[in-house]
Amino acid sequence: MSKPDELLVDIATLVESGRSNQMSLTVVTNGGVITGRLAPEAVWRKRVSDVLTDSARIGEFSAAFNAPVKKDEPPTHLHFHVARILQGTVGIPETGGMYRVAIADVSAWTVGDFSYSDH
Repeated sequence: MSKPDELLVDIATLVESGRSNQMSLTVVTNGGVITGRLAPEAVWRKRVSDVLTDSARIGEFSAAFNAPVKKDEPPTHLHFHVARILQGTVGIPETGGMYRVAIADVSAWTVGDFSYSDH
């Protein structure tokens, strides 16, 4: 998208306000489909930092996620947690992951997350 969808920016702004982390969303970005729940950026960064801190190999990267979040600007990214990349009938990873998607790169979206089955 050359200009980010204003409604999607409004949804991201509400999530960033911290009112709820229960907004489920599915987006198409660069041909991939990601489905999951949105989280405020600060919460997302903290979770990623915690995972990295616990890693013996890549723990040093956790500091990059501790930078303060800019509160005075409209959101430019969606921060998914408990999310999956949909590939056919399979969601990757099975347990859900942490994804950051530029709102400007979203070509289509819908409220709710898609379920999938191996059957």
